[in-house]
Amino acid sequence: MIMRLAGAAVAALVLFTGTAHAAPIKGQPQLTHNTIYKKPALKKVSCKAVKGTTKSSTEKYVKKVVSCLNTAWKGTIDGFRPVPIRFKTDTQACQSGNDIAGSYSEICGQTIEVRLADDWIKAKSDLKAFASLVHTWSGVVHGMTGIGAAYQRMPNDRTGEDMAEQMHRYFLQGDCFAAVSARSLGRKITDFKQVISGMEPPEYSYLKHNGKLANRVYWMKKGYQSGRPGACNTWTAPAAKVA
Repeated sequence: MIMRLAGAAVAALVLFTGTAHAAPIKGQPQLTHNTIYKKPALKKVSCKAVKGTTKSSTEKYVKKVVSCLNTAWKGTIDGFRPVPIRFKTDTQACQSGNDIAGSYSEICGQTIEVRLADDWIKAKSDLKAFASLVHTWSGVVHGMTGIGAAYQRMPNDRTGEDMAEQMHRYFLQGDCFAAVSARSLGRKITDFKQVISGMEPPEYSYLKHNGKLANRVYWMKKGYQSGRPGACNTWTAPAAKVA
Protein backbone atom coordinates (compact mmCIF):
# COMPACT_ATOMS: atom_id res chain seq x y z
CA MET A 1 0.00 0.00 0.00
CA ILE A 2 1.18 3.49 -0.82
CA MET A 3 0.22 6.12 1.68
CA ARG A 4 -1.70 9.23 0.77
CA LEU A 5 -2.93 11.69 3.36
CA ALA A 6 -3.18 15.27 2.24
CA GLY A 7 -5.59 17.95 1.16
CA ALA A 8 -9.04 17.45 2.61
CA ALA A 9 -7.92 14.44 4.64
CA VAL A 10 -5.48 16.65 6.50
CA ALA A 11 -7.61 19.78 6.43
CA ALA A 12 -9.96 18.22 8.95
CA LEU A 13 -7.02 17.66 11.27
CA VAL A 14 -5.46 21.10 11.03
CA LEU A 15 -8.61 22.69 12.36
CA PHE A 16 -7.21 21.69 15.74
CA THR A 17 -4.56 24.12 16.92
CA GLY A 18 -3.69 22.91 20.40
CA THR A 19 -0.09 22.59 21.54
CA ALA A 20 1.37 19.12 21.01
CA HIS A 21 1.96 16.90 24.02
CA ALA A 22 5.58 17.08 25.14
CA ALA A 23 6.38 13.39 24.79
CA PRO A 24 7.72 11.05 22.11
CA ILE A 25 5.42 8.35 20.78
CA LYS A 26 5.35 5.10 22.80
CA GLY A 27 3.83 1.68 22.21
CA GLN A 28 3.97 1.98 18.42
CA PRO A 29 6.95 -0.11 17.27
CA GLN A 30 6.02 0.18 13.60
CA LEU A 31 6.61 3.91 13.97
CA THR A 32 9.43 4.10 16.52
CA HIS A 33 11.43 0.98 15.60
CA ASN A 34 10.59 0.39 11.97
CA THR A 35 13.05 -1.82 10.11
CA ILE A 36 13.66 0.98 7.60
CA TYR A 37 15.63 2.82 10.30
CA LYS A 38 18.26 0.07 10.35
CA LYS A 39 19.01 0.35 6.65
CA PRO A 40 22.26 1.95 5.48
CA ALA A 41 22.44 5.16 3.53
CA LEU A 42 20.75 4.98 0.16
CA LYS A 43 23.06 4.23 -2.71
CA LYS A 44 24.04 7.08 -4.97
CA VAL A 45 22.08 7.07 -8.21
CA SER A 46 23.38 8.79 -11.32
CA CYS A 47 20.20 10.59 -12.30
CA LYS A 48 20.85 12.67 -15.38
CA ALA A 49 17.40 14.22 -15.57
CA VAL A 50 17.34 17.41 -17.61
CA LYS A 51 14.19 19.51 -17.88
CA GLY A 52 13.63 21.60 -20.97
CA THR A 53 10.85 24.13 -21.49
CA THR A 54 8.48 22.00 -23.55
CA LYS A 55 5.78 19.60 -22.42
CA SER A 56 7.53 16.59 -23.92
CA SER A 57 10.87 17.42 -22.30
CA THR A 58 9.17 17.99 -18.95
CA GLU A 59 7.35 14.67 -19.19
CA LYS A 60 10.65 12.98 -19.97
CA TYR A 61 12.23 14.71 -16.97
CA VAL A 62 9.46 13.60 -14.59
CA LYS A 63 9.66 10.00 -15.82
CA LYS A 64 13.41 10.00 -15.31
CA VAL A 65 13.22 11.32 -11.75
CA VAL A 66 10.59 8.75 -10.77
CA SER A 67 12.68 6.02 -12.38
CA CYS A 68 15.68 7.17 -10.34
CA LEU A 69 13.63 7.15 -7.14
CA ASN A 70 12.53 3.59 -7.86
CA THR A 71 16.17 2.63 -8.30
CA ALA A 72 17.30 4.49 -5.18
CA TRP A 73 14.83 2.88 -2.79
CA LYS A 74 14.61 -0.60 -4.33
CA GLY A 75 17.27 -2.13 -2.11
CA THR A 76 16.21 -0.28 1.01
CA ILE A 77 12.49 -0.98 1.38
CA ASP A 78 11.68 -4.62 2.10
CA GLY A 79 9.18 -5.98 -0.42
CA PHE A 80 9.66 -2.95 -2.65
CA ARG A 81 7.46 -2.75 -5.75
CA PRO A 82 8.26 -0.30 -8.56
CA VAL A 83 5.88 2.64 -8.62
CA PRO A 84 4.41 3.60 -12.00
CA ILE A 85 3.67 7.12 -13.16
CA ARG A 86 0.68 8.48 -15.04
CA PHE A 87 0.15 11.94 -16.49
CA LYS A 88 -3.26 13.54 -16.05
CA THR A 89 -4.91 16.60 -17.53
CA ASP A 90 -7.72 17.34 -15.09
CA THR A 91 -7.18 19.88 -12.35
CA GLN A 92 -8.93 17.94 -9.58
CA ALA A 93 -6.53 16.28 -7.16
CA CYS A 94 -7.57 12.77 -6.19
CA GLN A 95 -6.16 13.20 -2.68
CA SER A 96 -8.19 16.22 -1.70
CA GLY A 97 -10.74 16.84 -4.42
CA ASN A 98 -9.35 20.38 -4.69
CA ASP A 99 -8.85 22.01 -8.06
CA ILE A 100 -5.17 22.77 -8.57
CA ALA A 101 -4.54 25.45 -11.16
CA GLY A 102 -0.90 24.61 -11.85
CA SER A 103 1.32 21.56 -11.92
CA TYR A 104 1.38 19.01 -9.11
CA SER A 105 2.25 15.42 -8.31
CA GLU A 106 0.38 13.13 -5.97
CA ILE A 107 -0.22 9.50 -5.11
CA CYS A 108 -3.44 7.98 -6.38
CA GLY A 109 -3.86 4.36 -5.41
CA GLN A 110 -0.58 2.67 -6.33
CA THR A 111 0.46 5.26 -8.90
CA ILE A 112 2.17 8.64 -8.90
CA GLU A 113 0.00 10.98 -10.95
CA VAL A 114 1.34 14.22 -12.37
CA ARG A 115 -0.41 17.15 -13.96
CA LEU A 116 1.79 19.41 -16.03
CA ALA A 117 1.01 23.07 -16.58
CA ASP A 118 3.03 26.06 -17.72
CA ASP A 119 4.47 26.75 -14.27
CA TRP A 120 6.65 23.64 -14.55
CA ILE A 121 6.87 23.36 -18.30
CA LYS A 122 8.11 26.87 -19.04
CA ALA A 123 10.29 27.23 -15.96
CA LYS A 124 13.99 27.16 -16.70
CA SER A 125 14.62 25.68 -13.27
CA ASP A 126 13.47 22.20 -12.32
CA LEU A 127 13.35 23.07 -8.62
CA LYS A 128 9.58 22.97 -8.12
CA ALA A 129 9.13 19.81 -10.17
CA PHE A 130 11.93 18.03 -8.32
CA ALA A 131 10.72 19.20 -4.91
CA SER A 132 7.19 18.02 -5.62
CA LEU A 133 8.32 14.61 -6.83
CA VAL A 134 10.58 13.80 -3.87
CA HIS A 135 7.85 15.08 -1.54
CA THR A 136 5.31 12.79 -3.19
CA TRP A 137 7.75 9.90 -3.01
CA SER A 138 7.77 10.15 0.78
CA GLY A 139 4.26 8.74 0.63
CA VAL A 140 5.67 5.70 -1.13
CA VAL A 141 8.14 5.18 1.72
CA HIS A 142 5.44 5.66 4.34
CA GLY A 143 3.15 3.22 2.58
CA MET A 144 5.56 0.42 1.77
CA THR A 145 7.15 0.43 5.23
CA GLY A 146 3.83 0.28 7.07
CA ILE A 147 4.45 3.63 8.77
CA GLY A 148 1.46 5.24 7.10
CA ALA A 149 -0.97 2.53 8.16
CA ALA A 150 0.40 2.54 11.70
CA TYR A 151 0.01 6.31 11.85
CA GLN A 152 -3.63 6.13 10.80
CA ARG A 153 -4.33 3.48 13.45
CA MET A 154 -2.86 5.50 16.29
CA PRO A 155 -5.22 6.34 19.14
CA ASN A 156 -5.51 9.98 20.10
CA ASP A 157 -7.42 12.03 22.59
CA ARG A 158 -9.44 13.83 19.90
CA THR A 159 -8.86 17.17 21.61
CA GLY A 160 -6.55 18.37 18.87
CA GLU A 161 -3.34 18.30 20.89
CA ASP A 162 -2.58 14.64 20.34
CA MET A 163 -3.62 14.86 16.73
CA ALA A 164 -1.38 17.85 16.11
CA GLU A 165 1.68 16.12 17.52
CA GLN A 166 1.10 12.91 15.61
CA MET A 167 0.49 14.81 12.39
CA HIS A 168 3.65 16.88 12.75
CA ARG A 169 5.75 13.79 13.38
CA TYR A 170 4.31 12.09 10.31
CA PHE A 171 4.73 14.94 7.87
CA LEU A 172 8.11 16.07 9.19
CA GLN A 173 9.28 12.54 8.62
CA GLY A 174 8.08 12.91 5.05
CA ASP A 175 10.23 16.03 4.69
CA CYS A 176 13.21 14.07 5.97
CA PHE A 177 12.61 11.16 3.59
CA ALA A 178 12.39 13.66 0.72
CA ALA A 179 15.82 14.98 1.63
CA VAL A 180 17.23 11.44 1.80
CA SER A 181 15.90 10.91 -1.72
CA ALA A 182 17.43 14.16 -2.93
CA ARG A 183 20.86 13.21 -1.61
CA SER A 184 20.67 9.77 -3.20
CA LEU A 185 19.91 11.34 -6.58
CA GLY A 186 22.89 13.66 -6.23
CA ARG A 187 20.86 16.83 -5.86
CA LYS A 188 22.84 19.70 -4.37
CA ILE A 189 20.73 21.63 -1.87
CA THR A 190 21.91 24.78 -0.16
CA ASP A 191 18.54 26.46 0.47
CA PHE A 192 16.14 24.05 2.13
CA LYS A 193 13.44 26.67 2.50
CA GLN A 194 13.37 27.07 -1.26
CA VAL A 195 12.88 23.34 -1.71
CA ILE A 196 10.11 23.29 0.88
CA SER A 197 8.28 26.09 -0.93
CA GLY A 198 8.06 23.94 -4.05
CA MET A 199 6.84 20.74 -2.45
CA GLU A 200 3.11 21.45 -2.67
CA PRO A 201 0.92 23.67 -4.85
CA PRO A 202 -0.14 27.04 -3.42
CA GLU A 203 -3.68 25.75 -2.98
CA TYR A 204 -2.39 23.77 0.02
CA SER A 205 -0.54 26.67 1.64
CA TYR A 206 -3.18 26.94 4.37
CA LEU A 207 -2.28 23.49 5.67
CA LYS A 208 0.17 23.57 8.57
CA HIS A 209 0.55 19.84 9.05
CA ASN A 210 4.37 19.96 9.07
CA GLY A 211 4.62 22.38 11.97
CA LYS A 212 7.16 25.19 12.18
CA LEU A 213 9.32 26.03 9.19
CA ALA A 214 12.44 25.85 11.35
CA ASN A 215 11.65 22.23 12.19
CA ARG A 216 11.00 21.40 8.56
CA VAL A 217 14.45 22.72 7.72
CA TYR A 218 15.95 20.82 10.66
CA TRP A 219 14.56 17.47 9.52
CA MET A 220 15.40 18.05 5.89
CA LYS A 221 18.99 18.87 6.79
CA LYS A 222 19.16 15.82 9.03
CA GLY A 223 18.01 13.50 6.26
CA TYR A 224 20.13 15.16 3.61
CA GLN A 225 23.35 15.14 5.60
CA SER A 226 22.93 11.53 6.69
CA GLY A 227 21.39 9.97 3.60
CA ARG A 228 19.95 7.31 5.91
CA PRO A 229 16.25 6.65 6.53
CA GLY A 230 17.16 6.12 10.19
CA ALA A 231 17.90 9.82 10.51
CA CYS A 232 14.20 10.41 9.96
CA ASN A 233 12.80 8.83 13.11
CA THR A 234 10.62 11.75 14.17
CA TRP A 235 8.56 9.46 16.39
CA THR A 236 11.18 9.35 19.15
CA ALA A 237 12.17 13.01 18.87
CA PRO A 238 11.43 15.51 21.66
CA ALA A 239 8.33 17.64 21.23
CA ALA A 240 10.35 20.78 20.51
CA LYS A 241 11.65 19.21 17.31
CA VAL A 242 8.18 18.38 16.02
CA ALA A 243 6.34 21.54 17.02
